[in-house]
Amino acid sequence: MWGCGALLGARARSRLRCELFLAWDRGWSAAAPYSASAEPSRVRALVYGHHGDPAKVVELKNLELAAVGGSDVHVKMLAAPINPSDINMIQGNYGLLPKLPAVGGNEGVGQVVAVGGSVTGVKPGDWVIPASAGLGTWQTEAVFSEEALISIPSDLPLQSAATLSVNPCTAYRMLMDFEQLQPGDCVIQNASNSGVGQAVIQIAAALGLRTVNVVRDRPGGTMVTYGGMAKQPVIASVSQLIFKDLKLRGFWLSQWKKDHSPEPEPVHHPSPPGGLAAQSVTPPPHAETEEAHGVIQVKGRKVVASVACFRPEK
Repeated sequence: MWGCGALLGARARSRLRCELFLAWDRGWSAAAPYSASAEPSRVRALVYGHHGDPAKVVELKNLELAAVGGSDVHVKMLAAPINPSDINMIQGNYGLLPKLPAVGGNEGVGQVVAVGGSVTGVKPGDWVIPASAGLGTWQTEAVFSEEALISIPSDLPLQSAATLSVNPCTAYRMLMDFEQLQPGDCVIQNASNSGVGQAVIQIAAALGLRTVNVVRDRPGGTMVTYGGMAKQPVIASVSQLIFKDLKLRGFWLSQWKKDHSPEPEPVHHPSPPGGLAAQSVTPPPHAETEEAHGVIQVKGRKVVASVACFRPEK
């Protein structure tokens, strides 16, 4: 139902995580509440000057904090994740690309330190998240325009707040904007272990929707093929067979009857529990002579689903 971006190698992810931790650790010692007496600290940021491999183009640098204008907000960043869109943007493979050099990070949560004279929507101490992509959240603090920020409750868990503006919003809008779903309806999704997929499950449950969630990379699975209308071969990679212990099986009802009984027997269809035994499968109308054949291909998930959130050490 949705695709993911390119995979950032484990070593590169580890390097970015380490540099984020370093930036936060040197910026301040804890996600402490706002203090009017606190002096602005040195800004540490993960910056890239040109597009390419994040492990090669992203650098940890010291930046000068901009002056707070009338409509500006001085924000101390509390936590920021690494999302697929962050990596795609650094690589130059995203629909929105900031002017270079740029600070990485599209998502995160920060605390307002100071505001300009024209700012009315937020005040010192408030928590804020980006209103749109490309803000540059991989830095210890920054000055943003008020319109670039959205105020959120400060009693949310830090990791939830830092990952609020991308995956949950994507999941919610997909559930709300394409079909008029009603409580009891069922949503089927693949890539259900992804961040968006997990959000779909939780939001759907809150809306009274049922979900069927396909997890394609679970080891020890069995794929049973019972037909071949597409006239195409079933293909599985060697790595899936060896490392995932994938089992490929075929089923032909005629052969099953032959193997299990010398005499023809009616096919028994087990009914699901819960008082549904009297229900039967409705046959298709006999006047319907044409069928639309399609092949559903679940493509590989290419990004680690879990979102890493970085907070200063306490």
